[in-house]
Amino acid sequence: MSGILSICYLIASVTFILGLKMLSSPLTARRGNLIAAAGMIIAIFGTIFLYEDAGKKLGNYPWIFSAIVIGIIIGTLTAKKVKMTAMPELVSFFNGMGGACASLISIVEFDYLFRAYRLLASGNFSDMVSFGHFLAIMAGTIIGSISFAGSMIAWGKLNGKIKDIEFKGQHLFNLIIFALVLTGAVITYNTNVRGVNIPFFLTLALALSYGVLFVLPIGGADMPVVISLLNSFTGVAAACGGFLYNNKAMLTGGILVGAAGTLLTVLMCRAMNRSLRNVLIGSFGSVAKAGASVRREKETYKEISLSDAAMVMAYAKKVLIVPGYGLAVAQAQHTCHELEKVLEEKGVQVKYAIHPVAGRMPGHMNVLLAEADVSYEKLLEMDDANEEFKTTDAVLILGANDVVNPAAKNDPSSPIYGMPVLDVELAKTIIVNKRSMNPGYAGIENELFFHPKTYMLFGDAKKVLQNLLLELKNV
Repeated sequence: MSGILSICYLIASVTFILGLKMLSSPLTARRGNLIAAAGMIIAIFGTIFLYEDAGKKLGNYPWIFSAIVIGIIIGTLTAKKVKMTAMPELVSFFNGMGGACASLISIVEFDYLFRAYRLLASGNFSDMVSFGHFLAIMAGTIIGSISFAGSMIAWGKLNGKIKDIEFKGQHLFNLIIFALVLTGAVITYNTNVRGVNIPFFLTLALALSYGVLFVLPIGGADMPVVISLLNSFTGVAAACGGFLYNNKAMLTGGILVGAAGTLLTVLMCRAMNRSLRNVLIGSFGSVAKAGASVRREKETYKEISLSDAAMVMAYAKKVLIVPGYGLAVAQAQHTCHELEKVLEEKGVQVKYAIHPVAGRMPGHMNVLLAEADVSYEKLLEMDDANEEFKTTDAVLILGANDVVNPAAKNDPSSPIYGMPVLDVELAKTIIVNKRSMNPGYAGIENELFFHPKTYMLFGDAKKVLQNLLLELKNV
């Protein structure tokens, strides 16, 4: 049986790697997700029916399958009901659940060993358990707990239930808490098994507190980085569980998630031209809101009517659409795709310019447009899009703000200075759809709105696009 189970784990590991590889392309991402899910199913059922310890199988099948059924029902209903605007917080919530599971695995392993050695012997825990095994337990507990608590705060921030909270000396306080977490781990290792494992649970509580405290001050503009970082934490914590139980599938999956999350975090930081340290202690989004630049009273913006906007786009040779969170809020991705098709019928070349940190999570705009069946070939990454703007007749910006702000290039005093942005001002005409002139999620005034080539088109993105479609059909 153990040989067959090893083959199941090997198949699962291979499918995880293949699935992750296929996720690198939008064309194969869905298939890759299904392949990896199939491998996970093989690993789960292989463990349930084939795992043996000292000749005994798992048992407890009613409990196991009840939990699986409940999880399937909750997960399916949640996934079907969630709106695209809520996708970032759903990802954060699910990631937090993964961190909690990884932490619970380590907690259960610690409690099992502590109770077992209490019955068999006396002395310090360090005399009974190898340092490597203990390190895997504590790493899984601490990292998983931080990921869980941090993800829950990120979830609350993304759905607007939790606000940025800062206080004087906060970063120093967080460092002290983290130092206490490490100290608690050392004390736990040297705890007498005849005593009570209070240091372990104090360490757990401190890790949860640190997860809350380190995410609380981070502003909304940095949420894509935080989500990918917490995702990597969950992967590392899961890998620790793989070490504990010598489970190749869990180990492979955890390593892949941890590595992918870490690489994505680095890419997000590069896209914002900021270091990870600056993201974690800089509180960019919240600071920006507190000290947002004052609107320049002497400068005015220009509005454009729907008929004029339709005329500009209908007679353009090339139009680039820049999607942002406003498009997701309005659930206007399908209407946007209809606009694209109408323009193409008139001989206009239409493409989409995608900024890496547009929206509330990495790849948010790609997922949004994929839901509307927009061709993947029309989605341009930032560098490619910036080359296209030079020959673009009209740019339609739908709810994007900070990712098109020229202040990132022109204003050294701006909090986003140095962040690579979409060079929309290179196009001949810029049409910006927003609900109002209020700053974006980062709370920074956008000087693009006052650019000579920019025209504002106010209103809900879906309604504006629907009316724009009607105007285009009459041109």
